[in-house]
Amino acid sequence: MNTKKLKEAEDYFFELYPKGVEDENLLPIIKKHNTAKIGQTVQEMFVKDNFATPKLICENFSKIVSKSTLVSIFEKPKVRDMVKRMSIEQEDMLSIGLYELLYGNKSSGFDILVNVLAHYGLAKWSLVTLIPYYYARNKEFFIKPNTTKNIIKFFELEGLVYKPRPSYEFYMQYKAQLEKMKSYINSGVGDDNAGFTGFLMIAMEE
Repeated sequence: MNTKKLKEAEDYFFELYPKGVEDENLLPIIKKHNTAKIGQTVQEMFVKDNFATPKLICENFSKIVSKSTLVSIFEKPKVRDMVKRMSIEQEDMLSIGLYELLYGNKSSGFDILVNVLAHYGLAKWSLVTLIPYYYARNKEFFIKPNTTKNIIKFFELEGLVYKPRPSYEFYMQYKAQLEKMKSYINSGVGDDNAGFTGFLMIAMEE
């Protein structure tokens, strides 16, 4: 990790936004993405009891994908179509994958979700990491391919090889490095992990 670049990124961010995430100039971006409100909705939609009805979980997954500004507009209709076409068995598997990701064996849940989405050509980082991120915004990270590749290159993160197909091993390695980077940064950047990667994007745009 290039800590010099990270420190320069922090300085640049606070030049632009002296009050950090409380700065009025950041409010339009924060309101646009509205991650706090969607996060609360996800926590309500994906409570443990709802997993007794896999079809409901799949419909809720589609609703959050449609609502999220983090997901490409091209992926939204594909996910809606996927959920409409799913067999009962596939609904069960998607539901199990999400349950494990949120409440159980995260590695197993990650792999199950990737395999279900791959059946429809939708094994994308953004779709696999979306619900866990919204559910625990200060613990999990939303992975966007181009942003991830740029962060690895710009901040010289060692030992990471990005691949288009999501893998839990890469996610955990990347997450560990992002958490380490976050520990170096002023708390004014905020706890929201999408906000943190957004802060890194601002630095790279300088």
